[in-house]
Amino acid sequence: MINKNSPIGIFDSGLGGLTVLKAVRRLLPSENLIYFGDTARVPYGAKSREAVIAFSKEIAAMLAARGVKLLIVACNTASSLALEEVRKISKAPVIGVVDPGARSAAAGNRRILVIGTAATVASGSYRLALKKLTPRALVREKACPLFVPLVEEGWCGKKATELIASEYLAPFKNKGFDAVILGCTHYPLLKRVISRALGGKVKIIDSAEATAAEAKAVLASRCLLNSGRAGRVRFMASDAPEKFRTLALRLLGIKTGRVEIKRF
Repeated sequence: MINKNSPIGIFDSGLGGLTVLKAVRRLLPSENLIYFGDTARVPYGAKSREAVIAFSKEIAAMLAARGVKLLIVACNTASSLALEEVRKISKAPVIGVVDPGARSAAAGNRRILVIGTAATVASGSYRLALKKLTPRALVREKACPLFVPLVEEGWCGKKATELIASEYLAPFKNKGFDAVILGCTHYPLLKRVISRALGGKVKIIDSAEATAAEAKAVLASRCLLNSGRAGRVRFMASDAPEKFRTLALRLLGIKTGRVEIKRF
């Protein structure tokens, strides 16, 4: 039976969705959370649409069995390719990260760059969302497929990462873009690298805060906000729990404690 004490479920292909978890934790400290990182199958961005949908539905069913009252698809690739399929099988409301990020970028920006995984960029999900919100905006997209494995290896501060970012983003450097959407929840961990590679004063759009705000609004509309004591967080991964725990602490300052293993 879903009630105010039921947890919010959050999932991603790996560590990246922890940026969304942090934002939800800040905004909704009383909520109980379950986070699942599909570390055995990361990255999703190089997978087929069919595979991403299958993975997402498996995870959604697993979290539903744990009684979540809201499901956050904290993965841009899964949000782009699988959101509607997940909604079809979920009794709890489901939100993604694409629409909140697009809304944040559309506010006053007219030249917008979207960077993401190959699958997210190929889907055109951000471009379509932005065109609905701000039809006259110039939108450009760039796939940066190596960023996710670099984050998952903990290479955020390595020189190689700087060089790769410069190579990807050179065509857009100092080209007058108002904003860049980090179209992958791993990318906020490379925020400084990306900012330096683009040059100028490009606004960085991270969908985590906007997604957390949407989560609060959805729960409030259903009278499901928990206003009790500080909530608990349960961490799960499909592989390499020790690596997950180490990188969560090192890159995001998150002390996970025990990370449960859940394999499919």
